[in-house]
Amino acid sequence: MTDLQEIAMDAKAWPFQEARRILKRLGGKAPEKGYVLFETGYGPSGLPHIGTFGEVSRTTMVKRAFETISDIPTRLICFSDDMDGLRKVPSNVPNPEGLAEDLNLPLTKVRDPFGTHPSFAHHNNARLCDFLDQFGFEYEFASSTDYYTSGRFDEALLKCLAEFDRVMEVMLPTLGEERRATYSPFMPISPRTGHVLQVPTLERNLDRGTITYAEPDGERIEIPVTGGHVKLQWKPDFGMRWAALGVDYEMYGKDLIPTGELSTKIARILGGRAPEQMNYELFLDEGGQKISKSKGNGLSMEEWLAYAAPESLQLFMFQKPKTAKRLYFDVIPKAVDEYHQHLRAYADQDASARLSNPAFHIHGHNVPASDMVVSFSMLLNLASVSVAEDKEALWGFIRKYADANPETHPALDAAAGFAVRYYQDFVKPHKEFRAPDAREQAALKDLRDQLSTWQGETDAESLQSLVFAVGKSHEFEPLRDWFSAIYEVLLGAKQGPRFGGFIALFGVPETVQLIDEALARG
Repeated sequence: MTDLQEIAMDAKAWPFQEARRILKRLGGKAPEKGYVLFETGYGPSGLPHIGTFGEVSRTTMVKRAFETISDIPTRLICFSDDMDGLRKVPSNVPNPEGLAEDLNLPLTKVRDPFGTHPSFAHHNNARLCDFLDQFGFEYEFASSTDYYTSGRFDEALLKCLAEFDRVMEVMLPTLGEERRATYSPFMPISPRTGHVLQVPTLERNLDRGTITYAEPDGERIEIPVTGGHVKLQWKPDFGMRWAALGVDYEMYGKDLIPTGELSTKIARILGGRAPEQMNYELFLDEGGQKISKSKGNGLSMEEWLAYAAPESLQLFMFQKPKTAKRLYFDVIPKAVDEYHQHLRAYADQDASARLSNPAFHIHGHNVPASDMVVSFSMLLNLASVSVAEDKEALWGFIRKYADANPETHPALDAAAGFAVRYYQDFVKPHKEFRAPDAREQAALKDLRDQLSTWQGETDAESLQSLVFAVGKSHEFEPLRDWFSAIYEVLLGAKQGPRFGGFIALFGVPETVQLIDEALARG
């Protein structure tokens, strides 16, 4: 064991805790198949959403941690349940009338409402892969349709047929009375309509490997359970996949804990072993509701990336996976600034501290340096007071503040563009100034007068000390009331940056003018 592996065995970050569980499961040795298999699942009945990305990102973090503590080879498959039937039309797609005509067809047979791919599933799968590829994830895409029709699941499906009664014993107690009367783990793909049918299994023939069911008009049809003629209900399918592929690790949302328990039992019935499992808390939208692919609420992956670099999204996924978090636009600025704080800290940390730094779990051993000499929150405030229409307006201030330009500081340049867009879309529409009261007006005039004759250093700390001194001299208690007044009167916001840093970036004369304009309004 290398020195780094020894250090990693004691690392406290949650991906290392998960990695050690996997290593313990294996007894420290490679499994018979020769590698450790990580799996994530995706249901392409709606457009890929940020929760799907989070699952792949977090699983990748566990995979990276495992590769740090062990030399056993690893694989990650991203499995798409694209053979399931379309049960309802998503509300956030074009041409919903066409999709309504394709209800109950396998998703790989449903028309693509966007008109760009052979099917709705192909479209959604492609969007998922395109997005994951941007992050350089090492994964293998797996299609349920391909696995069923190619025969890769045939052995497990025949085993499920043989153990039909035991599988039913697991499933029936979880169903309502009406559903129990018609339930079968096998869903035939109708040779007449192509629909995925949820109908009872009337007969089973183990020698032929077939089931018999009745079409809606009563015609009895016998079909094989192999070769893509049937699809398992999704809960038995989960356990069957674990057994057939030898999955060693899978995580899923808290809402699927009962499914994980059922699938564990089914995997054992089919002669397999359930993987190590982790459940995470769900993401919530602005109103505190669970985000949903079909509803399209919360943030999409594309929406986050319209306002921030992708690494900030990965940081959000790393933080407290077992805590429910609001996933809406207002979390983006904090995530960006915290990401760069971790980058700056990484350079001076020892090996142990680095393994606990989120930057390692995002980048592995190739952690870049941060070039954000101005924080994202400060850029937002700068965009607000300058009423910026493009990032060049911000660079006019940045160049005076620091030895930087878009070529030498590309991340800062990108962040400036994101800040302007974020300001235009989310800050500007809700910007609201208030008039100062008498004490605030006197304090702001005092600050304005001292800045107009300021002969001291124009660095952030010196200017912050001046702002503090003015607040104390006007007896603001607590002092945060003074800063709240500054933000609300000068910036039209409830919160703001360290104001000394803002003055250093915006400029002393410009800040004097800003105060004059606010006093004139009041």
